[in-house]
Amino acid sequence: MRAGTKTLLDLGAGVGTASLAALALERTETATLLERHAETIDLARQNIVDNAFEARAEVLALDILDRPAARSAAGLKSNHFEAVIANPPYFEAGQGTLAPEASKADARHMAEESLDAWVRCAAGCAAGDGVFTIIYPARGMVPLLAALAPRFGALTILPISPRPGENVTRLLVRGVKGSRVPLTLLASRALHGATGREYAPEFEAVFRGQAVLDW
Repeated sequence: MRAGTKTLLDLGAGVGTASLAALALERTETATLLERHAETIDLARQNIVDNAFEARAEVLALDILDRPAARSAAGLKSNHFEAVIANPPYFEAGQGTLAPEASKADARHMAEESLDAWVRCAAGCAAGDGVFTIIYPARGMVPLLAALAPRFGALTILPISPRPGENVTRLLVRGVKGSRVPLTLLASRALHGATGREYAPEFEAVFRGQAVLDW
């Protein structure tokens, strides 16, 4: 997200890892975390307390698929956030192995039509010129771009591969609400080296909460 961001919205925030890292690294002044599962919400709120971010972060108990009126009633602001981030479920319903716990299953599986709802929610909550960043499987690029294009411009795509020379498996996509700037496709980056299980240094620093990914 852009330096100097004042308001961050984390859709499907889980236990708050991404938002807490953004706060700790001073990438945003405040963060609003949206999560639907009660146990996960409790963990996110405890993580906020444990990291002394009570004055800068809040968790809203909401389903992204709720109607706008319900989201508004729960305190989610429209056309407000300078940055919105999302890591939506990455398997379509019926694909992959269903996790035994409901919260974990929902984090990995959703109906295909729900992707558009996630992007629509992000667009409705983002301020004018707000930046939306999403990570998604590469095989879902077509529906993802179809959902993004009517709402966000200046789309920048960073392809992620497991190792150098291997096929891309994930996409990081960033867009600006209302922009008409054309799409940019960046060179791919690898999570790991050619051998071994260690992460590439730039990703290792991100996963440890020590740095942000520069792209």
